[in-house]
Amino acid sequence: MGYYLADGIYPSWATIVKSIQMPQGNKRKYFAKAQEADRKDVEQAFGVLQSRFAIVRGSARFWDTKTLGQIMRACIIMNNMIVEDERDDDFDLDYDEMGEQVRASHERTDDFDEYIRKYSEIKDKTTHFQL
Repeated sequence: MGYYLADGIYPSWATIVKSIQMPQGNKRKYFAKAQEADRKDVEQAFGVLQSRFAIVRGSARFWDTKTLGQIMRACIIMNNMIVEDERDDDFDLDYDEMGEQVRASHERTDDFDEYIRKYSEIKDKTTHFQL
């Protein structure tokens, strides 16, 4: 399972790491500030991608992680190409050297029982509070 930075509006799931509400001491204050800044940067980047590509707006629960990575990489590359084209500079990137060809697959990767088990682990509040 991966961990996701979130703010207070998200549920207390095992994979969600929320900011420290009232950090005590310089170390915790610095960590909370850095975590919040990173969360906002990622949120803004996804907002741009969601506004431009419908596939990013959709649910990702049934995609395997490799396909999700390929989708995101393709959307980021296309976004960079659009920005580059709009900027109309001489800034050249060689997109042919940036990774494998993206092939989206809608095949089921896990059986349903495994999906339910993982989903239950994610929603485990006890694990969340241990983080």
